Amino acid sequence: MAIKKGDIIELKISDIAFGGKGLTRVNGLAVFVDQSVPSDYVKVRIIKKKKNYAEARILEIIEPSPLRTDPPCKYSNYCGGCKWQFLDYDKQVEYKQQHVSESIEHIGVIENVPVHPTIPSELIFGYRNKMEFSCSDKRWLLPDEMGREDIDTDFALGLHVPGTFHKVLDTDACLLHPDLGNHILEDIRKFIKHSRVPVYGLRSHVGFWRFVMLRHSVAYDQWMVNIITASEDRDTVQPLADLLMEKYPGVVSVINNITSRKAGIAIGEYEILLAGESVLKDKIGPFEFEISANSFFQTNTRGAERLYETVKNYAGLTSGETVVDLYSGTGTIALYLSGLAKKVIGMEIIESAVADAENNCRVNSVSNCQFIRGDIKNCLSQLTITPEVMIIDPPRVGMHKNVVKQVMEMAPERIVYVSCNPSTLARDMGMMKEDYDILEVQPVDMFPHTYHIESVAKLQKK
Repeated sequence: MAIKKGDIIELKISDIAFGGKGLTRVNGLAVFVDQSVPSDYVKVRIIKKKKNYAEARILEIIEPSPLRTDPPCKYSNYCGGCKWQFLDYDKQVEYKQQHVSESIEHIGVIENVPVHPTIPSELIFGYRNKMEFSCSDKRWLLPDEMGREDIDTDFALGLHVPGTFHKVLDTDACLLHPDLGNHILEDIRKFIKHSRVPVYGLRSHVGFWRFVMLRHSVAYDQWMVNIITASEDRDTVQPLADLLMEKYPGVVSVINNITSRKAGIAIGEYEILLAGESVLKDKIGPFEFEISANSFFQTNTRGAERLYETVKNYAGLTSGETVVDLYSGTGTIALYLSGLAKKVIGMEIIESAVADAENNCRVNSVSNCQFIRGDIKNCLSQLTITPEVMIIDPPRVGMHKNVVKQVMEMAPERIVYVSCNPSTLARDMGMMKEDYDILEVQPVDMFPHTYHIESVAKLQKK
């Protein structure tokens, strides 16, 4: 029987797809069911029907899978932060390994690549060192909040519900960052609500308070608070900074980023230091990093060390090699390899990231790293040396095909490819497989309770 949009049917979930949705088949048609896990028996409504697949929404869990676990967060199933909190963590890392392996085989069309068991995260809650919370004049109500007169529906400070850009959960606690962050967030919430200055309307684009960003240093157990507002008004925000500095000894920096742009991005056009230091210091392995309010830093500090240790092992450096680090960002991988390399040359298009990378070298007294700012597809060909080892850590979209072509022409002996997207990892390795053997791949879990996975691939020139 053919299914169509609007049908209500019962299904047994057989697998889980990359993207986190449960998967089953009806008369050969793939049906993806959000918030389901293998062995769930569910009643669903078909909400989308295409030629090759359908999507469904759960109406009732008739028989829950033994893989399910009770999520400790009351926002689970509503918040877009963690889609897999109801899935046993051991199964999460198992499915992540599976997704990497399947992507390499089906997208890259490469067989028999050893994909090792996923290195799990040391912490599965409280692991994030950075959280961004949105202000909104429209609050998303949970089912038990519907119809309650004590709920202020015109204010929210928290995380978004998937599929809505203007409504926000009023998140009183997020379990992904350390608990003290929730206490800091609660004091900020109270201050904003009583400030008599309106929060920003994500539809109207009117209002003052826009975002709250909290950064935590794992090495020093310190915090940076970044308040993002739509305009500059120091008289309004300074009392909040003073309150936080006085109440929390661990808060060492309070920043005010100001942006009049309509885009929902928590980065200011300029910033003001309200109290404390302008940067937060943290460490990955032996290296210390100065993190400004808007600079990139891996969000799982402990996981980053495991990731970079894998990169170092796969690079196989013996102190005499020149390394080229593509998409070098703020220089974290370059620094991590600097003690074992003759020289590391990083390439990065973002000017502020290059400035951070150069500063990180100064902070750590590293002198054998050089950073080139520019679009890699334009400046890679200008290199006059052939590196023995190349590190490639591209964004989620992977490498531009022209970059792949230039890498192949440069022909380094070894390539270590670091990826946050199994699909583009597989695609790019598929373009390199004629000249390189993919020796092994190591998934590293940096994002428990989500389907996201980092992978490190070791490639050897044939």
